[in-house]
Amino acid sequence: MSSDVAVSLLVLAGIVALSDATRRLLFRALAHTGLSVYAMELVSTFQLCCCTHELKLLSEVGGIEPRLALTLTYVAAVVHGLTFRGAFGNPSGALEHAYRAQLTGGCALRRIACQFIAAAAARAAVPVLWSVGLSGLHARHKLLGFRCISPIHVPLPQAAAVELACAFAVQTIITHTRSVEEKYRVHAVAATITTVVYAGGGVTGAVFNPALAFSTQFPCSGHSFLDYCLVYWLGPLLGMMSSVLLFDKLVPSLWRKSSSLDLPLDAKKST
Repeated sequence: MSSDVAVSLLVLAGIVALSDATRRLLFRALAHTGLSVYAMELVSTFQLCCCTHELKLLSEVGGIEPRLALTLTYVAAVVHGLTFRGAFGNPSGALEHAYRAQLTGGCALRRIACQFIAAAAARAAVPVLWSVGLSGLHARHKLLGFRCISPIHVPLPQAAAVELACAFAVQTIITHTRSVEEKYRVHAVAATITTVVYAGGGVTGAVFNPALAFSTQFPCSGHSFLDYCLVYWLGPLLGMMSSVLLFDKLVPSLWRKSSSLDLPLDAKKST
């Protein structure tokens, strides 16, 4: 393993450890104020964005092997799932819970605001960390002016469709594993995330998270702000909504119709 990878792993571990300590401290301090959920959202989204920035740097500038990149993606997804303490880290998650009436509209909007604030903070903080020059990779990236280029390599409608498909897949597995014990569920979700990153990463980066994309993709050159909004905001939101509506409305409706058609004639008459 190269020294650049080793340093990046230490950076990732440090981000998670610091974030987890901050979460625990804030959770205790704000436990009786009703503000702890927003603190968890801020810290967890900041953790997610900072870690993704570092992984993105390793992959795009460091040129690590795809197999190692996917392994790190899987491990990071598991760690995030185990440490988030109920935070979503994704506007789609807050909107889905608001749709199911598990959150009020105001609470969902405040949590989304926290996510974007944390995403912007991570976007500002990571270059400061890289400027320290902890590794040769960080130093090279600083010399390049922390430049990044858009990962979108297809027409915008196709790119939006890829993000939609990624969000659909992840939302579907999240919905269908809610009854699974958390320590097993995080691995199912992480495996799905790793799979969609493998499938769509070379097309759009496979972000499928509007707040995360705002932090990691929007600063990149190559496309306009509106282009990024179409791909990284509209695409994932439509993917989440498609999954929820399909399995909440369409599939149960078709199942009921199929069951009614299978009833014996006498049973239909009696009804």
